[in-house]
Amino acid sequence: MPPTLRLLYAEDDPDTREMISLALEKRGFAVVCPDSPNDFLSRAKNERWDAYMLDTWMPDISGVELCRKLREFDPRTPIIFYSAAAYDRDRQDALACGAQAYIVKPASFDLLVSSLRSAIESA
Repeated sequence: MPPTLRLLYAEDDPDTREMISLALEKRGFAVVCPDSPNDFLSRAKNERWDAYMLDTWMPDISGVELCRKLREFDPRTPIIFYSAAAYDRDRQDALACGAQAYIVKPASFDLLVSSLRSAIESA
């Protein structure tokens, strides 16, 4: 069995967070979803992660701003956006701030998993 991949996930919707976390855990990911942006950044700074997954629209901080803050201290760990924000500008902004992929919800779960694995293998 392949090693468990550690994923730090920023998502403000509790139902989405729970559903995606459970599904990813069945595919070999250990998923942690901090309750606040500050907790997210603290865990990102103090623990090793295989990837970060971010939503674009969150109440306290945008995914793009969170991505920028991550890149200030972690230039290597892959960042995947998984968001309902389907505008091309949202995707461009996410990729410009350091993300490796931008997946629009609802996407096939297989696409999400393959994008995460591909980004981690390329890192």
